[in-house]
Amino acid sequence: MIVPDTHLKKDFARSRWLTKVLLVALLIAVGWSAWVYGQIRYYADRDEAQPADAIAVFGAAEYDGRPSPVLRARLDHALELYQRRLAPLVITLGGGDPGDTHSEGGVGHDYLLAHGVPEAAIIAETQSSNTAESAARLASIARTNHLSRIIVVSDGTHLFRIHALCEKNGLHVLTSPRQVTGSLGWKESWTRMAHEILSYTAWRIGMHG
Repeated sequence: MIVPDTHLKKDFARSRWLTKVLLVALLIAVGWSAWVYGQIRYYADRDEAQPADAIAVFGAAEYDGRPSPVLRARLDHALELYQRRLAPLVITLGGGDPGDTHSEGGVGHDYLLAHGVPEAAIIAETQSSNTAESAARLASIARTNHLSRIIVVSDGTHLFRIHALCEKNGLHVLTSPRQVTGSLGWKESWTRMAHEILSYTAWRIGMHG
């Protein structure tokens, strides 16, 4: 009579259990990513701009004192909202890399000034190094200046995470995506989307960790 190998049975049971755990984890990851993707698309396709106390422009790259095309597009959108008299104040956000003589917020300030926005109507935040820091510093500026409602401007795919970060800092914000000229290739579109999904997920994990 053949006696079953108990070690083989245990290994097989352990393997089946591990496979089930991995499948459940995969399903959770796929479901979570699909939900975040849906939220990102919702905010990217929605313009909530309406009368507010201020317009906040989240920073992007600057090149030796000149705004990059992405930052310029964000600033131009904020300028349009300001000219529509939706808010009397524009806040430019973003610091610079170590050793830089310019900051994203400072470049934004100078760009708006050159396009007719009065000095008194611009606040430049020049210290933040990422989106989370920008949201925190925006909250501090809002408290200091008694701003209760703010239009936030950035790329469409960026706005869901910005909204969540601002809400966590006690801000009431309205999202308004900057205009996009032309269409992005599928590779760049998915790279941006994956970056936002991973960044939002990492923030949520850290927040509850």
